[in-house]
Amino acid sequence: MNCRARVGEMVKIILPVLLLAVLDSGLASTAWAQNKACALATPEELQAALGAKVSGLKAQGLGGDAQICMGQTPAASVMLRLAKRTHSSGETEAKGIEMAKKMGAQVELKTFGPVTCSTMIPPPNLAQYGFNTTCSVLKNGQVAAVEVTAKSQKEMVAIDKLRPLVEKMAGRI
Repeated sequence: MNCRARVGEMVKIILPVLLLAVLDSGLASTAWAQNKACALATPEELQAALGAKVSGLKAQGLGGDAQICMGQTPAASVMLRLAKRTHSSGETEAKGIEMAKKMGAQVELKTFGPVTCSTMIPPPNLAQYGFNTTCSVLKNGQVAAVEVTAKSQKEMVAIDKLRPLVEKMAGRI
């Protein structure tokens, strides 16, 4: 396997791990009866935060404990998540961020009380995997998050745009 292929495979593994780590480093063991992720934000709230209409919002049946709802805008994919939080050491998140940085990604992490937001800009050779902004909130042992992966850095959503949406989502947990 050549170097580029190995890097691509690493990104496929590390990016979801990083994003899930920021959301939650450990999920509870029992499945939830119904997916509530799509009820975390209205289409109008998403459009206001992203500056574009989100289409195709649909619950994803991944099994396990994370509830996921996905949609897209012309410039980005959008994911709403809801999961139970079993611990909050932060060790897994820190490892994921360090791995991304070692691969050349620029990672910014900001916290606002119970809200944590991050951006990840990949190095040029990994730009095809997208430019990510994620905000999550921890409340009552659950984590709700919105993740936007844009096709280009220019199309990235600013943390300041997503944070108010996630604060609204906290009231729906």
